[in-house]
Amino acid sequence: MKSDRLLSILLLLQTRGRITAPDLAARLEVSVRTIYRDIEALSATGVPVYAERGRHGGIELLAGFRTDVTGLTADESRALFILAAQGAHAALGLDAALGSALRKVMAALPAPHRPAAEVTSRRILVDATRWKGGPGKTVDLDVLQDAVFADRRLRLRYRHSGEPETRTYTVDPYGLVAKAGVWYLVADRRARPRLFRADRIRSATLLTDPVKRRPGVELADAWEVLRRQVEERPGRLDVTVRVRRDRLDMFLRMNAAYLTELPEDDGTDAWVTARLSYGFLRETRQLLAFSDRVEVIAPQEVRAELARAAASVTELYGF
Repeated sequence: MKSDRLLSILLLLQTRGRITAPDLAARLEVSVRTIYRDIEALSATGVPVYAERGRHGGIELLAGFRTDVTGLTADESRALFILAAQGAHAALGLDAALGSALRKVMAALPAPHRPAAEVTSRRILVDATRWKGGPGKTVDLDVLQDAVFADRRLRLRYRHSGEPETRTYTVDPYGLVAKAGVWYLVADRRARPRLFRADRIRSATLLTDPVKRRPGVELADAWEVLRRQVEERPGRLDVTVRVRRDRLDMFLRMNAAYLTELPEDDGTDAWVTARLSYGFLRETRQLLAFSDRVEVIAPQEVRAELARAAASVTELYGF
C-alpha cells in the first residue's frame, strides 16, 4: 500500500539521513519515478523533505526534523516481541537495554495492539542453540565489538580446529554473526573474506589503524560468501547409512547438521535408510556412538574407517 511505503520512506530517511532515489527504490522494490512521486506526496503533507541532484546528491529530511511514528500494524507489533537468538543480547551486554527498549516500544504501540504484543512475548520463544550442544565456552566479545563499532583493525591470536598452535592475523572486521548459538567474527584478511569462530580467538588487540573494507561490501554480503563456502564446500563425503528404528529419533537429532535429506519412513521396516554428508573422513567416526544401531552401507572407505576405529578401541581395552 502507498501509505505503508510513505511511512517506510519517512522512517528510512529519519534513521539513515541522506539516501539516493535508486537506493530507496531498490529497498522498497519500486521504480525511481515512484520514489520521486512519493517524495512529492510527503512534501505535500508538510514533511520537510527535499532532493538534491548530482554526484553526491540524494533525498533527506530537513535537519532537526523528527516524527513520533506509531503507525504499527498488529503483525508488526507482534514481530517486535518475538526475540530471535535468545542469549545474543546477553553476550553483547545488551539484556538490560533490550528490556528497556521493549518497554518503551510497548508504551508507544497503538492501544489496540498492546495485548497481542504482550501475549506474543509470553507465548513465543526462540532458542537458537542445538540440543545437547554441551556447555559452551565463555566468549568475551568486548574487544570485537569495539573494533566493529569503531571501524578499527584487529590483531588476533587464533587457534584453528585440529591445530595445537595459535596463528596471528591482522584483520579488517565487518561485524559479528551469531549462528546456532555460536559467535563468529566476519573480517577481511588481505582483502579476502575470512570467518573466525569467537571461542577460538585466544586474544584480540584493537589497533589504531582504521579498518580497510572492500568498497560496497557490507556484513551481509561477506557473510553470504562465507556461508556458501562452508555449505557448498567441494569434495564433501556423501554417506548412506541404515538406522534401527528404535534409535531413529535420537539419530536425527544428533545428526541434523549432516543430513542431506530426511529419510523416507513408512513406519514398518526395522531399519530406515538415511543420507549424510561430511567434510572429511575422520568426521564419520561419530557414527560409532550408535554402536550396532547404525550401519554404513556406502561408501566402502567409510566402512573401513569405522572398522579401524573400532579395532583401535578394542585394542585399547585389551580384548
